[in-house]
Amino acid sequence: MRLEVICQDRMGLTRELLDLLVLQNIDLEGIEISPNRNIYLKFAQVDTTTFQQLMTEIRRIRGVKDVKTVSFVPSEHEKKLLLTLLNTFPDPIFSVNAKANIALANSAMLKLFAIHNNQLKEKKFNQLINHPRLAKLLEQNNLQSYSERVLIKGNKYLLQVTPINNHKTTGSTENAGAIILLKALPAEQQYQANEKEKTDSFAHIIAVSPKMSQLVEHLKKIALLDEPLLLVGETGTGKDILAKASHLQSMRGNKPFLGLNCASMPEDVVESELFGYAAGAYPNAIEAKKGFFEYANGGTVLLDEIGEMSSQMQIKLLRFLNDGTFRRVGEEQEVKVDVRVICATQKNLLELVEKGQFRQDLYYRLHVLTVSLPPLRERQADIMPLTEEFVRQFSQEQRIEKPKLSPKLAPYLANYHWPGNVRQLRNVLYQALIQLAGRELTPQDIILPDLKDISLFSAEQLNGTLDELIKHFEASILARLYQDYPSTRKLAKRLNVSHTAIANKLREYGLSHKKENEGE
Repeated sequence: MRLEVICQDRMGLTRELLDLLVLQNIDLEGIEISPNRNIYLKFAQVDTTTFQQLMTEIRRIRGVKDVKTVSFVPSEHEKKLLLTLLNTFPDPIFSVNAKANIALANSAMLKLFAIHNNQLKEKKFNQLINHPRLAKLLEQNNLQSYSERVLIKGNKYLLQVTPINNHKTTGSTENAGAIILLKALPAEQQYQANEKEKTDSFAHIIAVSPKMSQLVEHLKKIALLDEPLLLVGETGTGKDILAKASHLQSMRGNKPFLGLNCASMPEDVVESELFGYAAGAYPNAIEAKKGFFEYANGGTVLLDEIGEMSSQMQIKLLRFLNDGTFRRVGEEQEVKVDVRVICATQKNLLELVEKGQFRQDLYYRLHVLTVSLPPLRERQADIMPLTEEFVRQFSQEQRIEKPKLSPKLAPYLANYHWPGNVRQLRNVLYQALIQLAGRELTPQDIILPDLKDISLFSAEQLNGTLDELIKHFEASILARLYQDYPSTRKLAKRLNVSHTAIANKLREYGLSHKKENEGE
């Protein structure tokens, strides 16, 4: 039975309710308090006389306004709504905890794998889908959203992973599992998509602008080499995507590709993740564990934010790059593997070398093949093709009609500085499509942060040195004001600086994209 007690917010009232249940010898199964401070009681079935007496006694408690029976307590109602919502999804969707155990699944998921709901607790993720990399990533605290194609029962699916993050009071983030969605690829893509990937892994990368098209052609050539590759670029420029494409294009394309973010982990964790550890190396290390380099043998390892790697780890990485050998933590025996290393950073490594924060010998070891990714503001010809592609993807994912793009969208997006680059463009378009009411996407639907709302910048967009952040904000201010003062003379007057200074700034940030009428 379930009761809702409508009452005042009074200290001690809940205790009096519990005392009543004890006096009536009623077995309490659960108690909840709603945001509006109503109290919900869940208890075993009782006879009519006991129930009527209980209702009378509850109404006599000071502060109780009313009491009535309900079908569900709030948590039961929320769970029922959630399950109903999940079961309306035509695609398989389920959740896993940090240990890769399946916690919740919809009916499409149960049907795909031919299991009953009461068997879920007995299943691990890897028992249903062979994906050792995801199981390993779930153990870390830096799981990021991503998607990839997987083969399940002879059919290809797009596996989309959304992490569940538990934000601690200390400000740190703990991974609590993930939501996994399986989207079946259309029949015509089951074969074509794979063949396209085999012939050109860069085919999906939009590179209309001269800078980006030259970069992609350059990467196609050096992807076939085994020397370390260093990708340098601002946050959100797509370093991880180009790293994966380079791996697939290489002779190692059918071998593992693993990535580790060096900035998100302590030094000892990075070492154990890369090199593994022997049994007994740590207090709870009962069994030995392989590291990324062993798991990726024959393939590629991406070290993201290499500029954040500690000096001790830099020494160990340099040794590995020189001869391909390493020792697991707590073990003397050397292990030799064949792995290509791709490094990515948004920092100027040469400046870090000059400051003594990055080893010079490691810098020159990594600097053999270096590719600098242009920020989105320097590849404006790619903005609308990227927009078209993101809108197409999201429309397909959300199963909605693809909206028409307003002619005013191109100049509006081109006038913005994009401090978060391609990732920011993707995110703002996704947000706009979720809230879109009509059939046309217009500038009014796009929310772009400016100086008046700095809080809209995410923590990720605030990465970088002070000089880099100042440039990002300066460019955002100019992009915003340039819409209202569309000539260098008007903008210079508005900001009380010289016309030449403004012209140089607009040129520096790639904002002077069209010929102006300076006589205005």
